[in-house]
Amino acid sequence: MTGHAEADGTVPDRDAVPSIDLPTAAVDALARSPDDDHRAPTIAVDGFRVTATTGDTYTFETAAERHTGLSRAELADAARDHDVLVADWYVFEHVVDDEGARGAFLRWLEGATERLERLGRLDDGRTDAADASTSDAAERSEPTTATAIRDRFRSLASGIEHDWGQLRITATIADDGTRRYAIRHADAAGIDRDHLETHDDPRDARSIAKHDPDGRYRPLKTAPTLPTGWVFPDLDAHECYETVETFYPATVANWDRERRGDLDVSHWHETMARQTGIYGLIETWDRGEGHEHVEWVAETCCADSQCLKRREWEYDAETDLSVDGGDGVFPCREPCSLVVSAARRWTKLESEAERTYEFDLTPSEKEQLEALIDAVADGRVEEIREADLSEGANRYRTRFLRAKRFDDDGTLCGVPTNPEEGTTGE
Repeated sequence: MTGHAEADGTVPDRDAVPSIDLPTAAVDALARSPDDDHRAPTIAVDGFRVTATTGDTYTFETAAERHTGLSRAELADAARDHDVLVADWYVFEHVVDDEGARGAFLRWLEGATERLERLGRLDDGRTDAADASTSDAAERSEPTTATAIRDRFRSLASGIEHDWGQLRITATIADDGTRRYAIRHADAAGIDRDHLETHDDPRDARSIAKHDPDGRYRPLKTAPTLPTGWVFPDLDAHECYETVETFYPATVANWDRERRGDLDVSHWHETMARQTGIYGLIETWDRGEGHEHVEWVAETCCADSQCLKRREWEYDAETDLSVDGGDGVFPCREPCSLVVSAARRWTKLESEAERTYEFDLTPSEKEQLEALIDAVADGRVEEIREADLSEGANRYRTRFLRAKRFDDDGTLCGVPTNPEEGTTGE
């Protein structure tokens, strides 16, 4: 989900580009950067270019204008005349200062493009400003890169929102051009932050994510069971990234690897082949008899209703699973520990030979058992009202079925699980 968040109590002017109080540190970095580039005394980034010339002077140019022979003070004036472009460069180059997963994620949060500095150009299709007269430059339309940056700053002024799992992340802009971030549960998006528990330490995310809304331990951090009622209202770039990673460990790194085409997927068969000890039992499930059992595992554990990751692993590199992998924004690169643990239990259960049992049930009772299994599997039991007796998984209907069909030993219809032993077994 993406969108724009209104400022509290006001409707911002979406046509106005915010004025940036460009910090001295940004101008200092701008003046220093050409000398830091050992390849050439030039920096060419999104929307502008600065070149250090002889005599400690500078050239500052965009695709629309060019200023030469600038002193350090005049460079500062030129930078402030193009405060949005310089501020955007400064934030990602010196504040975020990361070309890896963190930098890519923070750019994605506000819809920024990849850095163009490596390309050594101002803009796609750029006409070199050095070859144009001042009048020609004035007649040229504003380059798309600079326009995109200004449009992005307009959006940041009111807030740009993205969902990451169950997190709603809002990126805004401070007076000096740096970014601020708010993180809350997506279900609390419309709740005033004064009514939410406020946090400012990214490590608090660990305790928030430990239990579900009913106080039960969450063994799977990417399960869609994150509690709500909290907000991190004012984080800087590094704190935002740390908070997201604490809620959902390694999701940004894997998202970035996938984005770059470097996601190392470990499929079911190779993952299970690595299991040892008590988990080595799972290997016995792969007996060359097809992979229907893996379809069951994926359908059970890897649906959007159970995990927010998008499953990218299959049975093996040549054999896809027919079960849908989900729609999550971040990928799942291998069967997780919960899947491995569950598969071990199912391996033991599936080793049992099938038997035929005969029960006397009415058609409605058969449908009720089916409804009960569906309700438990989908986690809907607590949603079923006690007064809704039309629902098969209704508590009173279930108690009535038990009273009618279970014997004193708790055996369905009095039919033993192991007839030769006369017991129900485990």
